[in-house]
Amino acid sequence: MSDTDADDDDDGAYYVVPEEAIQYLPREWQEAIYARAEDGRKVLEAADKELKQLSRLSLSFYHVTVLKHIRDKLAVYRFKADMAAFLELDMLTTAFVATYVRLHTGGSGSGFARDALPEALRSAHDEIIDMRNKRYAHVAEHDSVNDEMEIQEDEGRFIVNLGFRFGFYIGGSNDWTKLVDALDEIFAERGQKIVERLQARTGREWSIAQGPLPTRRRPDWRGRSRHGV
Repeated sequence: MSDTDADDDDDGAYYVVPEEAIQYLPREWQEAIYARAEDGRKVLEAADKELKQLSRLSLSFYHVTVLKHIRDKLAVYRFKADMAAFLELDMLTTAFVATYVRLHTGGSGSGFARDALPEALRSAHDEIIDMRNKRYAHVAEHDSVNDEMEIQEDEGRFIVNLGFRFGFYIGGSNDWTKLVDALDEIFAERGQKIVERLQARTGREWSIAQGPLPTRRRPDWRGRSRHGV
């Protein structure tokens, strides 16, 4: 393999040098590494409050990602008049409602207030909360589910037919897509504000990484690189 090929393989990678190996590096390298590490430690100490806020916010980003996934699954749902299709729709609706409410009630600054939503979407928010409380989370009456048990009498023998009627949004409510988009914007803006506070507090440039993490590599004993774990 040529040096050019090796360089191409290293695109997007970073290297991990064990601390115990630093002592074998040239003195000026050691001094530069330790000075940079100390500088980084001071920056992180100064940014501790904002970094904790970002850490809590990361859970909100996860829930928004889940909501997007469920929304996309609902969008491609096609109505079929059979129980398997109804149960699949119920499963997706349950997952959407539960994830939405979990995001709404997230503690320690990771949730959101009803008033943060556009006013036109607040009734859709209320509907989801009501569905969660009365249909999915607790045993209570909700207008989308009704018992329709029937009893038949056949020559003195009584037969009970258990039945129910339930309602769904086929593909999810149109407002749910708007809600997810609004939440995506709310939490993206919240993250950006924290980044701005980090920059103001530390005087350094900060950003939230997009996409997959770079490949970690560790130098082997021959000085070439191998993929790390």
